[in-house]
Amino acid sequence: MRTTSPHPVRLLAAVAVTALCAGLGAGLTAPTQASPPGEAKVDKDLRFATFNASLNRNVEGQLVADLSTPNNAQASLIAETIQRVNPDVLLINEFDYVAGGQAAELFRDNYLAVPHNGAPAVDYPYYFVAPSNTGVPSGFDLNNNGVVGGADDAYGFGFFPGQFGMAVFSKYPIQDHDIRTFQNFLWQDMPGALLPDDPATAAPQDWYSPAELDVFRLSSKSHWDVPISIGKKTVHFLVSHPTPPVFDGAEDRNGTRNHDEIRFWSDYVTGGATASYIYDDDGGTGGLAKGARFVIAGDQNSDPLDGDSIPGSTQQLLENDRINATSPPTSEGAVEATALQGGANLTHLSPPQYDTADFADNAPGNLRADYVLPSAQLEILDSAVFWPLTTDPLYRLTLGFPTQPTDHRMVWVDVHLNHPRA
Repeated sequence: MRTTSPHPVRLLAAVAVTALCAGLGAGLTAPTQASPPGEAKVDKDLRFATFNASLNRNVEGQLVADLSTPNNAQASLIAETIQRVNPDVLLINEFDYVAGGQAAELFRDNYLAVPHNGAPAVDYPYYFVAPSNTGVPSGFDLNNNGVVGGADDAYGFGFFPGQFGMAVFSKYPIQDHDIRTFQNFLWQDMPGALLPDDPATAAPQDWYSPAELDVFRLSSKSHWDVPISIGKKTVHFLVSHPTPPVFDGAEDRNGTRNHDEIRFWSDYVTGGATASYIYDDDGGTGGLAKGARFVIAGDQNSDPLDGDSIPGSTQQLLENDRINATSPPTSEGAVEATALQGGANLTHLSPPQYDTADFADNAPGNLRADYVLPSAQLEILDSAVFWPLTTDPLYRLTLGFPTQPTDHRMVWVDVHLNHPRA
């Protein structure tokens, strides 16, 4: 089931221009003032963002319960962070999927549409949610522990269907009929897939049986191509949340899957013969057309140089000629956190200003896990990671619940629709 905003009246209404945030911090600059969705400006400047908000719950239905009232402490901190950054198009990772979009609407109406501590409300008339592979039973013993069932034997790790899902919110119309989802794409159908190998046997890539590979899906959650209408232009918002490359064994089944989940978007935007193997959930094939504008966003769970991912995983995106990976988002707060927390952070190879996630100090330390990567013809005007210094009044947004509302920080990029290199 696909769900965009179910309110026809609101779909036809122009987006009210949101007032600029007061008290901007953490390297945050005011976004370009948004025009109504119907305005056909080809030179539009837009802010795209990704945020692993940890709005997932351990029990099915709990997120709806928590968002049904406007006083959930974690959701309030997450909402204010979004209001401070004020993106035009936003991906939220780890947002439990609820059929019919109920959780997305509750968060939008009870939190994003309500001012928080001087941060003005933000209006997102358009959203998209769809099922996730997390928590969907596979019927197989995928972790080879001798027992079938449970979170680790689902198509994506989860205790109930839709846990750790995704949601896209937009100030601009979503081209609902042109959305492509790739939830059911089989891992073995990717040419040269890094299928995991059981080190206890001599056969290659045999961790999963042939019967398991016949149903095993590449996406641990899903991959979505969500086209956004910006005047007469279209920007494809390519979103996903690859599995963490940990919580496995010597077979590295999560590390290899993480690598190939990231590779999927690289092949997709390269297009042509490289993407000819790709098929979507509606039977469409191939990748993006040459010259199509896009923004890749999501928690890729992979740092270019540190952590446990397979070397070169994120480089598949960062070094793709069709992707503008210049001007990586940074923050002073992440640099300060490295100095204050020490531990594994002190031996990392990636510059700390690029970190987007505040993980355990001893292992793996803070990492660059979250990315917003525009296509080459989208000029990057500005970018940042929302990670305030401890002296910044907005540092409080990273505290609470009980120590922080999420272990990730929002990443945003401002782009101009027409890049001189195009």
